[in-house]
Amino acid sequence: MDWSILDEDLKAVETSFQEYLSSRVPLIAKVGKHILNSGGKRIRPVILLLSSRLNGYGGIRAIRMASIVEFIHTATLLHDDVVDNANIRRGSPAANTLWGSEASVLVGDFLFSKSFYLMVNDGDLKILNILAEATTQLAEGEILELVKTGDLNITNQEYMDLITSKTAVLISAASRIGAVLGKASEEVEQALRDYGLYVGIAFQLVDDCLDYTATNESLGKMIGTDLREGKVTLPLIISLQYATNDEKKRIQDIVFSEKIAKENFKEVQLFIQKYSGVEATLELARKYIEKAKKCLEVSPVCPEREALEDLADFIVQRDR
Repeated sequence: MDWSILDEDLKAVETSFQEYLSSRVPLIAKVGKHILNSGGKRIRPVILLLSSRLNGYGGIRAIRMASIVEFIHTATLLHDDVVDNANIRRGSPAANTLWGSEASVLVGDFLFSKSFYLMVNDGDLKILNILAEATTQLAEGEILELVKTGDLNITNQEYMDLITSKTAVLISAASRIGAVLGKASEEVEQALRDYGLYVGIAFQLVDDCLDYTATNESLGKMIGTDLREGKVTLPLIISLQYATNDEKKRIQDIVFSEKIAKENFKEVQLFIQKYSGVEATLELARKYIEKAKKCLEVSPVCPEREALEDLADFIVQRDR
């Protein structure tokens, strides 16, 4: 994607990361910089910056809020990798692999705490409420994902609720905050909140598909990671609805096996391919992207709106 209209803002966000990671404990900056500099797409900061510019605001508070949202996201990644016992994050060793689970959890805690410290200093109670609600829902989503690990009976709706909390609410908050900074009308604020929510849902659905269809190199981690961690995502959920009893039993045996071998994962891939689970999931993602773009019609056509539309299209076109 071409974010050239945000070049200066994104540089300022990166500079803010370094400033906000400052601590008398060197390990905090070391771990924080490792994951912040490991090639993230910066989707949340980009959406927040574009949303604020769309509504006429381009000041320093947008830089601060974009940094805060990315700090919160980064904190969840540090915690997730510990929960999932992940070894790779974005093609590099995960922080818990390099420094241990204890350091990853505690640095994640630091990033959460720093985020709320910065929010309180900013003094905008509405934005504080938006992010407090989003992080609460995010934590609920992470816990729900843990509860649903290995649950082959999870329904479509339960899974959609899970990813809405786990992924979409923070992206929605980023988009909405941009509108708040620009003092947008209630109609525009709600439309941008929904834009972020729909983009976030689509983002996670595409991620779910890539875990079955991408290459290790493009994805930045081993494909099949979700399945190996017992995560039953929508391509598999949809496919199981059409499966025979024997097929369901076989998938259950694979999911609950102590270690999923390469040939077993290939078997699940072929099963999902048979019932078009990836295609159905991608089609749903496209529908959410169209809903997201529709939300932008409350704003006049301008470079920022066009960039948000392009970003939405990018979500379903990406290969990693």
